[in-house]
Amino acid sequence: MSNVIISVKDLHKKYGSFHAVKGINFEVFEGEIFGLLGPNGAGKSTTLEIIETLRDKTSGTIHVAGFNLDKEPNEIKKIIGVQLQTSGYYPNLNLTELIRLFAGLYNQPTDPIELLEMVNLTDKAKAKYKELSGGQKQRFSIATTLINQPKIIFLDEPTTGLDPQARRNLWDLIKAIRLQGTTVIITTHYMDEAEALCDRVAIIDSGKVIAMASPDKLIDDLVASGFERPKQVKNANLEDVFIQLTGHELRAEN
Repeated sequence: MSNVIISVKDLHKKYGSFHAVKGINFEVFEGEIFGLLGPNGAGKSTTLEIIETLRDKTSGTIHVAGFNLDKEPNEIKKIIGVQLQTSGYYPNLNLTELIRLFAGLYNQPTDPIELLEMVNLTDKAKAKYKELSGGQKQRFSIATTLINQPKIIFLDEPTTGLDPQARRNLWDLIKAIRLQGTTVIITTHYMDEAEALCDRVAIIDSGKVIAMASPDKLIDDLVASGFERPKQVKNANLEDVFIQLTGHELRAEN
């Protein structure tokens, strides 16, 4: 995992007098799951939207798969997949029709059933998006990021609002996508999710990267500093109990 696929150098974004992103630097390696973590308003979503070519930067240099964001934004758009929000889908089209619609926009031949099989939604091929459960909607949203066979996909808080089963199943899907060679950039407010999925994370606060390493390295550094939890950590948590008792298999959610 030595090839750099995203390079962000001295990135700044200002909105009038408000300095949202203050000289951010980081690199993402090809084939890794990289997490951008931070509280609301930290600047992580702005940073992602700039890389995704959805928002202009104030200054700085960004390269994605060797393409310069300033000079070759259209080339970058061809090789990335961006998770859409609910408002991005026509509510009265079924999943097969939606995939064909997006494939047409990309001018990319796509087998809708094959794509739905990848995200365990073949039984919902004729269902409308608005009829899906929360977990199914998120899996379909991820499927749409794969239509153009991207080198990199961006997932913005993909498991927010999901129950533990749906969340763990989405983790498995994200890992499977990475195993196919796709680089995954993810934001999340769930630290256990970042710990389970991410090879490395960058923690952003007040528009700056304040820490960047693997989750294990960051945890080890904290422990080495003398930090101790006030309560002894058990070998499992309540979510593990829930999954063990109710099962991990995919099921329709109410």
